[in-house]
Amino acid sequence: MAPAEMLSLCLLVVLAAASASAQEINNRFPDGFMLGYATAAYQVEGAWNEDGKGESIWDHMLHEHPEWGWNGQNGDVACDSYHKYADDVECLVNASADAYRFSISWPRILPTGDLDNINQAGIDYYNNLINLLLANNIEPLVTMYHWDLPQALQYIGGWPNPIMADYFVEYARLLFDTYGDRVKWWITFNEPSVFAGGYASTGGQAPAQNAVGIGDYLTYYTVINAHARVWHLYNDTYRATQQGYVGITLNSDWAEPLNASSPTDQEASERSLQFGLGAFGHALFTAEGDWPPVMRERIDANSAAEGRPRSRLPTFTQQEIEYNRGTTDFIGINTYGTGLVTLGETGSIPSFAHDQGVIVSRDPSWVVGASGYVYHVN
Repeated sequence: MAPAEMLSLCLLVVLAAASASAQEINNRFPDGFMLGYATAAYQVEGAWNEDGKGESIWDHMLHEHPEWGWNGQNGDVACDSYHKYADDVECLVNASADAYRFSISWPRILPTGDLDNINQAGIDYYNNLINLLLANNIEPLVTMYHWDLPQALQYIGGWPNPIMADYFVEYARLLFDTYGDRVKWWITFNEPSVFAGGYASTGGQAPAQNAVGIGDYLTYYTVINAHARVWHLYNDTYRATQQGYVGITLNSDWAEPLNASSPTDQEASERSLQFGLGAFGHALFTAEGDWPPVMRERIDANSAAEGRPRSRLPTFTQQEIEYNRGTTDFIGINTYGTGLVTLGETGSIPSFAHDQGVIVSRDPSWVVGASGYVYHVN
């Protein structure tokens, strides 16, 4: 593969290794397994202001604060996939890919985030990419939102504002209408607990809104409701004709008790998982729905101790609980490493870290991965 081709396709590949002997390893994927590669629009497309594209929260933040980018870098050009998507598909073919997961840049097709301005050049770009993938027998898996909110919607508060669910539903409707005849796998959100951190950030995480312990939880609430509404939209209006699937991708590092025989450390590791994967998974996948009970209890108690008249964690109505649960055809899991967890106080008051009430460490003997995470290698 030529260097230019390598540059034009930034691939995220997650490899899982089993602790089995060489004799036990089956070197064949099961029937129906899809080997794929994944990218995110802001990280690969570039062309940040070309052909009518609107400004995203990452565009805005890194132009206002270039010092927050790694060595002053940003996504203005990135891998230049907007111009080199055909090279990207060629790379995928050469890599024997069965699937390609990419995200659509909301401000590229809706520069203001709303249907008052539909950018045909952006619509055409993704049509061309999807068609070329299918022509090469590569299944498109489309992420609707991968942390690139139109800046125009940030001016009205962004994800902590519950009205964002209305905007997201109409954006999703446009995607289903435009691409749903060919796209059969839809991911509403990628790693919502990560982009929610942009509303509990003093800098470096778009949109860098410092509402720690409040803005992030409001974002959780809006995103869960928005996801469920999009799933119902597809299920009620499009599934019969388009025959596709709608899911969500969550992230969760694994948590092990620092002292495996300690009941308090076992409790801490379970709490870490509930605040992590459970924050979204409980509402969408369990029969009970709603937040994990430990989140509800701790954040309510901490909010009261802080002298607040209400909890910092929003409350789902019973109607929302029933409407939201079960609204997934599949789940994607991104995981990067394992933490050793014990009970302890950390983080500012208020904050997610303080509410969680655990301390996470890494074994210094573990290998450091490319993302800065550590891995236990047997």
